[in-house]
Amino acid sequence: MSPVLSGVLQLLALVAALALAHIPLGNHMARVYSSGKHWRVEKWIYKGIGADPDTQMRWPAYLRGVLAFSLAGVLFLYLLQRLQGVLPGSLGFASIDPDQAFNTAASFVANTNWQSYYGEQAMGHVVQTAGLAVQNFVSAAVGIAVAVALVRGFARSRTGELGNFWADLVRGVVRVLVPIAVVGAVVLVACGVIQNFSGIHEVGQFDGGSQQWNGGAVASQEVIKELGTNGGGYFNANSAHPFENPTPFTNLFEIFLILLIPVALTRTFGVMTGSVRQGYAILGTMATIWAGFVALMMWTEFAHHGPALEIAGGAMEGKEVRFGIGGSAIFAVSTTLTSTGAVDSFHSSFTGLGGGITMLGMMLGEIAPGGVGSGLYGMLVMAVIAVFVAGLMVGRTPEYLGKKIGTREIKFAACYILITPALVLVFTAAAMALPTPGNSMTNSGAHGFSEILYAYTSASNNNGSAFAGLNSDTQWFNSTLGLAMLLGRFVPMVFVLALAGSLAGQRPVPVTAGTLRTEKPLFAGLLVGAVLIITGLTYFPALALGPLAEGLAA
Repeated sequence: MSPVLSGVLQLLALVAALALAHIPLGNHMARVYSSGKHWRVEKWIYKGIGADPDTQMRWPAYLRGVLAFSLAGVLFLYLLQRLQGVLPGSLGFASIDPDQAFNTAASFVANTNWQSYYGEQAMGHVVQTAGLAVQNFVSAAVGIAVAVALVRGFARSRTGELGNFWADLVRGVVRVLVPIAVVGAVVLVACGVIQNFSGIHEVGQFDGGSQQWNGGAVASQEVIKELGTNGGGYFNANSAHPFENPTPFTNLFEIFLILLIPVALTRTFGVMTGSVRQGYAILGTMATIWAGFVALMMWTEFAHHGPALEIAGGAMEGKEVRFGIGGSAIFAVSTTLTSTGAVDSFHSSFTGLGGGITMLGMMLGEIAPGGVGSGLYGMLVMAVIAVFVAGLMVGRTPEYLGKKIGTREIKFAACYILITPALVLVFTAAAMALPTPGNSMTNSGAHGFSEILYAYTSASNNNGSAFAGLNSDTQWFNSTLGLAMLLGRFVPMVFVLALAGSLAGQRPVPVTAGTLRTEKPLFAGLLVGAVLIITGLTYFPALALGPLAEGLAA
């Protein structure tokens, strides 16, 4: 079978699996977040944390819950790392340095999972399981909760109440993430992913030598890192490591996990707002962008530019032979169009244009289909902007889902889309201007600039993947990337929840002959154009200095 045909067949199988899961999982999540009943285990949790799950919150109270819980997570994970040297199950690893502990705590709480350390050489079993794996669950649940709050803003009228953050958080973990993660972990273990708490031991190599590796609860962490669009790997090689991703099937299964909840949330959105067709319009927009990026990535990586590439069947540098170009291209696009950051190949070794595609995927705001929760609320903010632009074009007050998009709403949306580009460009400029960060670059010229740009794009958009040619384990990068992750995660949430509160307080606007039909393909096309144009205008100069210059030079 040719590599191209193999890639196409993998793509078709993935789309079919997502189509089968879309409706049942989407309907299930709609029931979860609309139910007035609490499970017994949930009641125990509420009692333990002192929360009343039946109290309705306005957006400032909902935001305080998000920030308070996340701050507690940062402090707990930071202290856990700093105390690792005296904890049981540390495998003899020392405590983590302060700057790296801050970076890692910010990274996992912000659903970024950027790693400036070698997982198998730094983190013991307690930190991996009680710290990092737990944050993989709860940070994903926070993202879903914020998305659901925005959906309620569209669905509710003449009230500023958006639900209860603590109930949304607990239900997301107990009823959505944990059940799927348990099934997924069993599948991964059955396919060869390791799951144990063994110490450091010798592992044989093909060339006859041996290498030291530690075991770990890898399958259980691998499944939630993909399902929750987190991305942090148990090993430094991440999802390219055979202990994390041993076969082409597990590779495709992990891509499925990455896309599963973001795709299904569009159905949840449609059900909760009472218009399933609106959910399909959002899904169609996401699918169009995702499919276009996959096609472009396959084209750039399969293109033959010389004898070596022709013999290999494409640009195989930095890619695992067991996955090939097709599986690597689909994984790379899916992980950078979501907030996952897991990698099964080294993005720094992609062609110049291929590396640019991964960066552009993050620069779009990771909304196609995006991270767990963050993808949906990011796309809905873009839909608000698209409706506003359409209203200007026809001279009519813009409306979306029966809500008027006025000055207040468009200000919140505008602030949302400006935060991340500001973080990316300001931090990248500072790193390039100062001498100390520049010493971490292993490449010069356009590719060296791309390494820096990729790092801050990944951190600010809460992705977590890296070009792998940058030494980011320095005080500068640990501190600034950690700050970029926290600001890039929580400042946009402020405007999302403020927008949700503003929409929930409105009266519904009746549909008239002049109302823009936002469930039609025409609006989906307008939304795709708005996403690409806004991103292109913002990032094109930076892309021109890095991946575009490198790709054209090649």
